[in-house]
Amino acid sequence: MSPGDGIPRPNILFVVVDDHRADAIGALGHPTVQTPVLDGLVRRGTAFARATVQGSLMPAVCAPSRACLLTGNGVFRADAEPKLDPGPIFEVRLPGDACTLPERLRAAGYETFVTGKWHNDLPALLRSFEKGLEIFHGGMCDHTAVPARDLEEIRRGEPTRIGEGFSSEIFCGAAEKFVRERGRDRPFFAWVALTSPHDPRTPPAEFRALYDAAQIPLPKNFQPDHGFDNGELDVRDELLAPRPLSPDVVREHLADYYGMISHHDACIGRVLTALRETGQEETTLVVYVSDHGLALGSHGLLGKQNLYDHSVRVPLIMAGPGVPVARRCEALIQPLDLYATLCELAGVAAPAGLDSRSLVRAMAGSGGGREFVCSVYMDGQRMVTDGRWKLIIYRVGGTERLQLFDLVTDPDECRDLAGAGEHAGRIAGLRGQLHTWQAETGDRWFGAVEDHASVASSG
Repeated sequence: MSPGDGIPRPNILFVVVDDHRADAIGALGHPTVQTPVLDGLVRRGTAFARATVQGSLMPAVCAPSRACLLTGNGVFRADAEPKLDPGPIFEVRLPGDACTLPERLRAAGYETFVTGKWHNDLPALLRSFEKGLEIFHGGMCDHTAVPARDLEEIRRGEPTRIGEGFSSEIFCGAAEKFVRERGRDRPFFAWVALTSPHDPRTPPAEFRALYDAAQIPLPKNFQPDHGFDNGELDVRDELLAPRPLSPDVVREHLADYYGMISHHDACIGRVLTALRETGQEETTLVVYVSDHGLALGSHGLLGKQNLYDHSVRVPLIMAGPGVPVARRCEALIQPLDLYATLCELAGVAAPAGLDSRSLVRAMAGSGGGREFVCSVYMDGQRMVTDGRWKLIIYRVGGTERLQLFDLVTDPDECRDLAGAGEHAGRIAGLRGQLHTWQAETGDRWFGAVEDHASVASSG
């Protein structure tokens, strides 16, 4: 049975956060971070263990990642004008002919609502949503001085005002207000886009007090420096702490980061409580996803401008009608697959030709995953993985460098196997998969291997 067979269409609460690593959730095994609300979602829904973003052609990885979520297309199709120099705004403009997920659901009768960070163009915002409160148009801001407007204020061209409170409180408060005050004549789609745990990481004092920096374990793949030039060692994110990285400094960053996550976890809890108290919990699909991860000391890095798993894998949790309970899905998937998935669960036909693939079969354990996934960063890094083996290719200063990891025996990517001759055939096979994907997606920023004569491994 599905919507359209006499079953009402579900509401959809879509929460997207900024910079949340895939491993930083208590119920998924993290030893330190406290996430009781997200833990509850994991217990009553499905957690996707291998959700991998497609990456970015700009340092602000969040903008193209959110464009992929909205359009159901990969990084080269979700941006109207993909370019390596996006200018100072780092905004990704969605193609005018792209039907966004909220736009598609709106056409099918859904009430569409938006709050929080909008890192894409305003025309796409206006055609996608009919209602909206406390919208921040931009990439990052002081969490206690958020420039915001309601959707009607944007339509009228009014200036921004400073929201009252901390960013996660402002945005989740707006979502709670919508849930409590909306009519019940049709289902809703609510896009709740947080800026947390993006820096500046300044959690409220009570949440920072949850973590004693001196007691926080370092990541297993902590290094004081990266060991070689990946082409992005001077990007803004990598300048947030002195080099080489000090263990004590990284622990302070991690304590702030975990405090941010615990705070926005509590704020999301307010929205879920509103659903329960208004009798809408059982009819609402809840989605939690991040636009990318973050290094924070892993591999000697701090930011997301790299293709290690800590930066390209994200938490993705779904709970509610049609979603298996207490399930961990190991299929290779991409967050952009949520578009087709939510359309199927809502009984709404997705637009033809999307890159998005429904995860309904994968959630049920009957296949549905991808054979391999690829990620990009600017014009110097490419990644391909088949789930076990992962190849990263760097092209910096006319030289190509490879890294090969066995994710089964080395999930933290500590042992580079690219220099071992026994893996030459495996590397060639992964290159072939990457080239196939490049041809299919139009990746014209990263030429064929034959164009680069100098090749080195990092080992």
